[in-house]
Amino acid sequence: MSRIGRMPVAVPAGVNVTIDGNLVTVKGPKGTLSKEIKSEITVRQDGNVIYVERSNDEKISRSLHGLSRTLVANMVEGVTNGFTKELEISGVGYRCAKEGKKLNLTVGYSHPTFFEDTDDIKLDAPTPNRITVSGIDKQKVGQFASEVRKIRPVEPYKGKGIKYAGETVIRKEGKAGKGKK
Repeated sequence: MSRIGRMPVAVPAGVNVTIDGNLVTVKGPKGTLSKEIKSEITVRQDGNVIYVERSNDEKISRSLHGLSRTLVANMVEGVTNGFTKELEISGVGYRCAKEGKKLNLTVGYSHPTFFEDTDDIKLDAPTPNRITVSGIDKQKVGQFASEVRKIRPVEPYKGKGIKYAGETVIRKEGKAGKGKK
């Protein structure tokens, strides 16, 4: 049995979970999230605890067991605390600034790049070289942070670009002296 799948999900006070067949809806102080769970998995609530169980031991059911439990746990976590991803900008002249609902990135192109807040995702630039992406849906926060990072990924020679906070960039050595044997 899946170690992750068999762990119960605790529902904190102030969070309301509704299970309608395979549709799980979680409503909390930060918002509402819904997810359709595959038919091989059953979700049941017993008081303030949610249990995710599989119907049989087929390969697809075993694969979905831990995934489904993690998705439900992330929904509960998202509506209570939310999720954030931090990005760092490094490079001479590279910076970001928040202008109303838009994030202005100046990262070495001839034109600035803009990203706008959505209903689900909020962007912030606490310093000129740091971006914070936050929201209640973990998958959307990660996807949006990935799209921002894709504008100028870190290059390995000088380390210039946009990277996740705490990401290690393996630096490469430049050209060695010519004519050495």
